[in-house]
Amino acid sequence: MTPIVFVTGGNRGIGLEIVRGYAKAGCKVLMGCRDEDAGEEVKQDIVGADIQVIEMDLSSEQAVVDNITRASAVFGRIDVLVNNAGVMDDANWKDLDLAKLKRSMQVHLNGPLALCQQVLPGMIDRGYGRIVNVSSGYGSFAEGMEGPLAYAVSKAALNAMTLKLANDVADHSNVKINAMCPGWVHTRMGGRDAPRSPEKGAETAIWLGQLEDDGPSGKFFRDKKEINW
Repeated sequence: MTPIVFVTGGNRGIGLEIVRGYAKAGCKVLMGCRDEDAGEEVKQDIVGADIQVIEMDLSSEQAVVDNITRASAVFGRIDVLVNNAGVMDDANWKDLDLAKLKRSMQVHLNGPLALCQQVLPGMIDRGYGRIVNVSSGYGSFAEGMEGPLAYAVSKAALNAMTLKLANDVADHSNVKINAMCPGWVHTRMGGRDAPRSPEKGAETAIWLGQLEDDGPSGKFFRDKKEINW
């Protein structure tokens, strides 16, 4: 049975390379993006792949629920969810607009949680599922929470959600929920000075979505190696 993978923020940067990677592995990929036309345009470059564009704006939880419900109704199931969509607000604590903090929390925590709430029951019922949360070392307590406040705090919250959900579904051993850090990647968000390619940044997310039955859950990874929260 061909795995069905849903990737948020899939039309550019790391997300697009995650889409490419799963498509290359023979999966059917649902490319979630805010602008359907933008998704349709970039998918033309991935020749021979089974990719469907799903308009998905994470700024509204109701929109998230409505769109993922429609996608599930059309495609029947989602085997792998990759919560990749992200925003970067680099204001320091003195200058941070609280509305920007709310946006970061919405995109990095509330939206992914709403998606997990929609897809996890089906994964549990079928006895198979993989959820990959694209996080950051900027949100790691072990690495000093060095990122801008809105980004670091919201990614730390995503990490906390990852571990909590993994613990809550631990009895369902073939449902794996993990977080990963792609590193500093040369994208519109990462900037021109970033040393890593989007392809390299995507590798761990692609690997985590295809873990074997005895693979880990409730862990944090970089370059396919476990790191500390």
